[in-house]
Formats: sequence, C-alpha cells, structure tokens
Amino acid sequence: MTTSSSSAAEKNLKIEIWKKVLIVSVVVSLLFILFYLNNYDKNQYILKTLELEGSVKDGKALFKTNCVGCHGITARGLVGPDLHSITQTLNDREIIKQVTGGLTPPMPSFEIDPQNMSNLLKYLNSLE
Repeated sequence: MTTSSSSAAEKNLKIEIWKKVLIVSVVVSLLFILFYLNNYDKNQYILKTLELEGSVKDGKALFKTNCVGCHGITARGLVGPDLHSITQTLNDREIIKQVTGGLTPPMPSFEIDPQNMSNLLKYLNSLE
C-alpha cells in the first residue's frame, strides 16, 4: 500500500509544482505586458522628438523660462550641474528621459511636448 500512496503523493506534489510554475509564469507575463505598455508611450515620445528639427533660439527661450533657476542663466550650474558638456555625457535619448522624468533629485520632471523638447535638445547641443 505504501507504493500506491507514495506515487499518489508524488503525483499530487508534481501537480502542485506545475500549478505554482503556471501562476508564476502568468504573473511574470502580466508584469512584462504592463512594463511594455507603460514604456511604449515614452518610447513613441522619444522617437517623435528625435524626428523633429529643433530651434536653438526657441530652446534657449524655453531654457530661460524653466531651467535657469537651477542651471543658471548661462547654463554653468547653480543647484543643478553645468550643462555645457552634458551632450558629451548623455545622449539625446538620455537627456529626454532626464528632463521628462526628473531622474536625479532635486530635478523635477517636466511635461514638455516633442517640439519643445527638440528645441531644448538643439539648445543643449549648442552649448558644447
């Protein structure tokens, strides 16, 4: 009798393991889908921004309106860093993520349309 009850117990254990594997797989799949959907809009925003031709003049005006409090009127830094070599440190995608996400405190995140972001990038690239 121990053989049949032992194999029944093994069968039940295997079923329980497969149930747990299935549950974990479903949860991981859902997390991946949520991550993808969350980043899809951000990636589309970045692609749209990089397709546009920015204006140094408009970017400078935007900078003076929103950024001088931390980066200074000449972008040499105050609370925030000197931005004259930022394009050597970060690529355009990373700069977009920094501006829109405020990734390094105390930098706030900014909601900025793709054209204005393109203008700001053009201005930052002119600071080299």
